[in-house]
Amino acid sequence: MRPAARSFVLGELVDLLGGELEGDANLRITQVAPLESAGPEDISYFAAEAYRRDLDATHAGAVVLHPSNARPGLNCICTPNPLLYFVRLMALFHPEPEVAAGVHPMAWVHPQASVATSAEVGAFASVEQGARIDSRARIGSGCRIGHHAEIGEDSALHANVIVYPHCIVGKRAVLNAGCVIGSDGFGGVLDRGRWVKMPHLGRVVLGDDVEVGANTTIDRGAMGDTILGNGVKLDNLIQIAHNVRIGDNTSVAACAGIAGSARIGANCVIGGSADISGHLHLADGVQISPSTMVGRSIEVPGRYTGIFPWSEHRTWLRIAAALRRLGDPGVADRKRPRRERSRESAQHVQEERDDDGHQ
Repeated sequence: MRPAARSFVLGELVDLLGGELEGDANLRITQVAPLESAGPEDISYFAAEAYRRDLDATHAGAVVLHPSNARPGLNCICTPNPLLYFVRLMALFHPEPEVAAGVHPMAWVHPQASVATSAEVGAFASVEQGARIDSRARIGSGCRIGHHAEIGEDSALHANVIVYPHCIVGKRAVLNAGCVIGSDGFGGVLDRGRWVKMPHLGRVVLGDDVEVGANTTIDRGAMGDTILGNGVKLDNLIQIAHNVRIGDNTSVAACAGIAGSARIGANCVIGGSADISGHLHLADGVQISPSTMVGRSIEVPGRYTGIFPWSEHRTWLRIAAALRRLGDPGVADRKRPRRERSRESAQHVQEERDDDGHQ
């Protein structure tokens, strides 16, 4: 672990972050650390019963925990949410580096671009005509900011981030290395067996406090915009297709893919490697388990899971329909009218035809 920026005594930490101290207020803490490896000058936290043995055996100088887990002889900071407290505590020991205001001599900024005097533009970065970099924004080495793109104040772009023309990044965003904001969407029209590329005229618009993981791509809209709300968190290696909209404070784990024109509600959680088909809607508060394939809209909040082996597509559709009916003992397939079963089969076939992957 890299060295902490400074040390604190326990009393200082409580003064800064709150909580109730049980123990030595003058004990000096020099680092944060996991329970199993923490030493007498380290502080750790306990928030899950799975780590009870580590708590019992820890040599940490202090532990952040729930009041119900405090014990004599252990310096404790008691708080209702130990993990949240510890996250804030970590930021005290390891704050983000200060912005080094100015443009590096080996960067290029177009004369008609606007870069705040308090912003930082790193080596080999380029800022094109009409682009705007707001106060205290950090543009890392090798970044490319397209013409008329906007980077909000206090945002941090790590190395080699690409922001395409006209795209907007809100305040306090974090764009990790190699992510691409505003690339062409994937779409076209067949003309006598050959694909004709669909122009993409829209933008990507990121709200405030958005985080985008390394090598994640967000495609610009075909005519409208691809929009991510405030507080959206994207992990590494995610694909967000054209015209997608994601509501405030939704999080998406690594390797997930969201197809074109999907509408994802606020406060959703999408697990790693999940696949969201295009043109559907997820209600606010929906949770999708890892590796789940979502092929239809979900209108009711809750947790949804769907994992079983692949097969020929029409067979897969029949298996999916049968599994759904197994979850509802009141609807046995043998009791359903033949006309209803035929109608459902026709609906599946029509969906198969409609889903060409390019909308």
